[in-house]
This record gives sequence, C-alpha cells and structure tokens, in this order.
Amino acid sequence: MSTSATSGANPTTPSPERAAWPAVWALALGVVSLNASEMLPMSLLTPMATDLAVTEGLAGQAVSASAIVAVLTSLFIAPAIGGADRRRVLLVLTLAQVVSNLGVALAPSFAPLMVARLALGIAVGGFWGLSASLALRLVPKPDVPKALSIIFGGGAVAGVAAAPLGAFLGGQIGWRGVFLGAAVLAMVALVTQVLTLPSMPATRTTPLSGLWHTLRLPQIALGMLAVMLMFGGRQTFATYLRPFLEQVPHFGVNGVSLTLLALGIANFVGATTAAPLLKRNLRSTLAVVGATQGLLVASLLVLGTSQIATIAVVAGFGFAVGMTPVGWSTWLTRTIPDNAESGGGILVAAIQGSMLGGAVLGGAVIDTYGVTGILVASSALLLIASAHTLVALRPSRT
Repeated sequence: MSTSATSGANPTTPSPERAAWPAVWALALGVVSLNASEMLPMSLLTPMATDLAVTEGLAGQAVSASAIVAVLTSLFIAPAIGGADRRRVLLVLTLAQVVSNLGVALAPSFAPLMVARLALGIAVGGFWGLSASLALRLVPKPDVPKALSIIFGGGAVAGVAAAPLGAFLGGQIGWRGVFLGAAVLAMVALVTQVLTLPSMPATRTTPLSGLWHTLRLPQIALGMLAVMLMFGGRQTFATYLRPFLEQVPHFGVNGVSLTLLALGIANFVGATTAAPLLKRNLRSTLAVVGATQGLLVASLLVLGTSQIATIAVVAGFGFAVGMTPVGWSTWLTRTIPDNAESGGGILVAAIQGSMLGGAVLGGAVIDTYGVTGILVASSALLLIASAHTLVALRPSRT
C-alpha cells in the first residue's frame, strides 16, 4: 500500500530475548519492493495504456485490481492462516510479489495483466495485516518501535523513489522493463528473507467474530468512513496525476519524474514530522490535513498551467498525504488499544478499499470529463472528508 497503517499485535505474543535485526532489515527490503510494485502503474499509466490499447481510465484499474484483493486479504489473513508458521506465510507473500511483477511485465494484453495484479493484492493485504505482530516476534518489546521504524522506512524509501524512478526508467527501458526490475527486487527480498527469518510458530488463532466486534465499537464506523473518504479522495487524484501533468502543464518525461520526486520527498517529510502535531491535537490535525489536500488539488484548476506552481502544489499535497496514515494509525491505537489487531486489519481494509474506490471513480471521471473532472472530484471528496473527520473524532460527552 502505497500506505503505513498496520495492525497491532496481540498482547500475549511472545517476545524474543535477542533481536533478529537482519530479519527486520529483510522485511524492510520486502516493503520497498511491495510499495514500489503497488505504485508503479501510477507513474507508467500513459505508456501502459498505449501499449495495451486501452484508455488511461481502464489502465488505472491495475491499481484497483490489487486494492480489492488487498482489502479482503487484510481482513481475513489472520483467521485464514490459522496455525501456520508466520515465516512460511511471509515467504509465500513475497513470492506473490515476484509472480505478480513477472506476470505484468509479460502480459500480452490487459486481462492477464489484471490477473497478475491480483497476486500483488494478496501480498499487500497480507503483509500489512500482520506487520506489527511480526515486529513483536523478531525483537524484544523495548525494540519494537525501532523495528517498526525500519520496516516502515522501507515504505518511505519506495514512496520517494518508486514513482519518479519508474517514470524515468519507463522512458529508457519501457514499462515492461520496469516491472521486470521490480520482479528482480522482489526476488532479492525473498532470498534475504529465506536466509534471515526465524521460525515463527503461531501462538493463537484469530476468530472472525473479532472483526465484527470491533466494527460495533463506538467511533469506529464513523472513523473508518472518514478514512475512506480521505484516502479515496487522495487516490482519485494520485492515480491519474501523470495524465494531468502531461495534458495541463505539458510536462515531458523528465518533468513528470521531477514532479513525482518532489511528491515523494514531501511525502517522506510529512510522515516523519507528523508526530508532534498529532500529539498536540489529533482531531484538528487530521481535519486540517484533509482540507489542505483538498484545497491544493482544487488550486490546480487555476494554477495547473504553470509548471513551477504545479510542482509546488504537488509537493504540498505530498506533505499532507504523508501525515495521513500516521494520523489515522495514531487514532486507532488511542481509540481501541485493546483491540488493535482486529482494528488494524479493518483500517488496512478501509485504506485499500478507498484506493479501489478512488481508482474506479477517477477512471470513470477522466474518461468522461477529462483531467479537470479529476481535480473537482478529488478536491470535493477531500473537503468532505475533512468536515466529517471533525464530526467522527468529536470527543464523547458521556
């Protein structure tokens, strides 16, 4: 996912006496590959659509194909794997990355490409649904924050590098060559995990009833709706950012790469500087973050013809986007700290579901109204999300 949200671990999860740092770094490498694979269609949308003889809106559904499977996987991964050794589960998930990227690179038409993206959805949903509990199995509890920062740091690296590098390399070796490179990276991650991950036998199983119990808790349903509106609004714009950059400010490949690099760097900065603001006032910060994204996207209706202004606006958008998953993960741990494992799966599903919705909506809008329609739809969703966040996170009077 192109996201940082994660599920919490069960408090009875055993903690090792010594940290398995090589395994932690191997997981981080896997996250680099995972997030890069998920994001690549956004930066390669135009050449993919041209080569496969489909519209850009239809090509954008390569994002939705992985997202819909990730939604289901994140919700049901814990009950589905039962008593399986978590090491084996992780290796299968990473292998799914390899298969997916190879399938995309070699796809003769659009339909096989979509099937290949389904395998990536399994990897995305499965990994993020289990990530925090994995950290608890690999390092002592005092070292868990450090382990998580390393693992999620892999996502930040992919966020900075994947889109601009994908766009640049796509112009040099073609979009199929880029996905072959992603398959090689995933294979390297798989080998490092085989060499470093210890056995992690299951300590208990997670019943399906835990999911429904969590959804019935106060504030969760309203909060998850805010999550989906905010991430969905973001994805409506982000999925079709490249067509906008090419058609309105008229960027070439190098300009697109530079803009996406600015987006990635700003995203990284936003994620790493969010904590103080969130600690001070979580509700207001999340609302402002949503409103900022919406206003910046809307501003492109006026400023979009200027290349310099577009880069600045997209960078500001990326900064706000970077704060979003950190904020909603913080909200989850504060709202239901005793049900963070099942709540984390629901949060990941909500985020992935919103990616699906945003990509589908954006595809319909761009094919009907063009890139201007994308700006209107995205900004409207984000501003609605901001207002709803103030309602959803309102302190209880009881």
